[in-house]
Amino acid sequence: MAHEQFQQKVQQMLPKERYDHTLGVMQTAVSLAKRYEVDEDKTELAALLHDYAKPLPKEQLIATIKRHEPDENFSEHGGVLLHAPAGAYIVQEEFGIQDNDIFSAIYWHTTGRPQMSLFEKIIFLADYMEPGRSFPGIEEVRKLAEVDLDGALLAAYTNTIQHLVASKRMVHPMTLAAYNDAIAQKNKRGA
Repeated sequence: MAHEQFQQKVQQMLPKERYDHTLGVMQTAVSLAKRYEVDEDKTELAALLHDYAKPLPKEQLIATIKRHEPDENFSEHGGVLLHAPAGAYIVQEEFGIQDNDIFSAIYWHTTGRPQMSLFEKIIFLADYMEPGRSFPGIEEVRKLAEVDLDGALLAAYTNTIQHLVASKRMVHPMTLAAYNDAIAQKNKRGA
């Protein structure tokens, strides 16, 4: 399937607002890929597909995840996270994309994880800070991403955890593990 066909299918699947968000993620991801010398075409494709499963019903997302991971725990933390792991499997099935980097970047784009690859970090941060997003702390993350991807990642985790705690919402254990890993990496670098 050609890139244009992928894009057309995604545009048909997503509501306009979500598709506009996806275009912003693509723009941001490609910019970061250029800066950090990562494959731009592959980055653009992962960004295009990252929210493909977002409009699907919660029950379908849970069924998809449980079909592949009977012991998953994403469904315990609210429906907003489910589209990421389910979407990774759905993209494999519907688009035939078997690239592990793309799968993993889509899978972890909502929670992050410890020891993220450079590719995963770019998709995670592009989703977090695309131009349509506006909330406290976003400008700091955008500035950091230009010079220090790991610093931007730590700031994004910190903002996310603070927001969830202030809202009295659950924090996914993988996000906490990712935050702790980011702190450990920062301490190793002596920053």
